[in-house]
Amino acid sequence: MNNLNSYQDYIKALVKWFWDFAPGLIAALIIGFFGLAIIRFINKMVRRFFAVKDYDPTLEKFTADLINWSLKIILFVLVITQLGVKSTSLVAIVGAAGLAIGLALQGSLANFAGGVLILLFKPFKVGDFIKAQGLEGTVKEISIFTTKLLTFGNQQAIIPNGKLSNESIVNFTVEGVRREALTIGVSYSSDLALTKEILLNLLNEQEAIIKEEGRMPMVAVAELADSSVNLTVRFWALNEDFWNVKFYTIEESKKRLEAAGISIPFPQRDVHLHQAGQ
Repeated sequence: MNNLNSYQDYIKALVKWFWDFAPGLIAALIIGFFGLAIIRFINKMVRRFFAVKDYDPTLEKFTADLINWSLKIILFVLVITQLGVKSTSLVAIVGAAGLAIGLALQGSLANFAGGVLILLFKPFKVGDFIKAQGLEGTVKEISIFTTKLLTFGNQQAIIPNGKLSNESIVNFTVEGVRREALTIGVSYSSDLALTKEILLNLLNEQEAIIKEEGRMPMVAVAELADSSVNLTVRFWALNEDFWNVKFYTIEESKKRLEAAGISIPFPQRDVHLHQAGQ
């Protein structure tokens, strides 16, 4: 009989707790449902705003992600408080959880900080061609934690922002122009004056090569190597013209030098055999 009474008391207490807890649970569910809907609407409005305004794509993606995550964290706090968790207890829980999460996710926090630094100092932006972490490619997206590159092979490379913000980055796009220094070797018997004339004429006749003070094309002897005299062929070109100019110059250099009777030697070694005396 005592056991039956204790079960009935337990059930009554459970029912009472449920009815006391139900309003908060219902309110939390309502807040969560409508909160997510509002966040989706705000995110949609943010994307639409950035689509209308001509802002930096780097800033657009980062700001949109930051707004999205901030709103979800606020919604989480509101839902938890509706479930009866007191603000002081919540602060203590968040503090302890923050410490634990911070220790467990040091890399992610470093990536977030790296994303902020990239946004502030702008070492590169969406559309730039960069070299970093042993990878080369066009920047397609800069998010809170990572940066996405599209490589020459049309492959997507994802690099953590923490590493990007703390290690070397080469930005090939930011200056608008690039300089190339090709090395072309000719035989020691070649006429160097004629060789330089042919190569310089090749550079000067190309309209895409920049010809202004401080950026004039030039050809000079750079090295007396083992099997060839190496000349450096230097020129400046706009980023959009650079690769076409480079490939054309390499191909035409070989054609014109050979047409003029100037040989481009390959590495070779002379071996002299001496018969040993009897």
